[in-house]
Amino acid sequence: MSAVSTTPQILLATNNPHKLEELRAIFTGLPVELVTPAARGLALEVEETGSTLEENAILKARVYADAAGLPALADDSGLEINALDGAPGVHSRRFAGPNATDAGRIRLVLERLRDVPWEQRTARFRCVIALAEPGRLVGTVEGICEGLITYEPRGQGGFGYDPIFWLPDRGCTMAELSAAEKNRISHRARAGEAARRLIAWWLGGE
Repeated sequence: MSAVSTTPQILLATNNPHKLEELRAIFTGLPVELVTPAARGLALEVEETGSTLEENAILKARVYADAAGLPALADDSGLEINALDGAPGVHSRRFAGPNATDAGRIRLVLERLRDVPWEQRTARFRCVIALAEPGRLVGTVEGICEGLITYEPRGQGGFGYDPIFWLPDRGCTMAELSAAEKNRISHRARAGEAARRLIAWWLGGE
């Protein structure tokens, strides 16, 4: 008879394959089993009704944790452009409409910034990660990556707004980084590092 695993499980509360891949890489080495919604037979679509990234991350973590009966970890991320008063922000995924593609969202951003000079194209990627147990929020953490918005897309890697997010200290866009490098310096990576500490604290029974 095989032994029953006592490794704690955490549900990654997303159906986005790109996010799942990045989160698995970021949490490599933690003494937990990362479970996907598909593996639990969950087909949830949580409406992001929060007015902030934190509210949406908490909402998704709570809904998935209650549905699965497992601790769940959810993130919400957004691109904040200073020249657009912080837009698209919490509406980053829906900026060009609910059925828009990444390319469509990028085109809209570049159109809005058409006459904005380089030094005023400052922006940041922000990511908030929430960890919840069924019926209880454990905590939230945040990661930020500063940059500028390019005049045209560059690079084939990543997803979302990565091809127009310029990293001055790297001299390239987020989409021109290798996956390993992105998973070291991105907003999600930075939030993930903080989440690793949150998970370790939670595992310690605090």
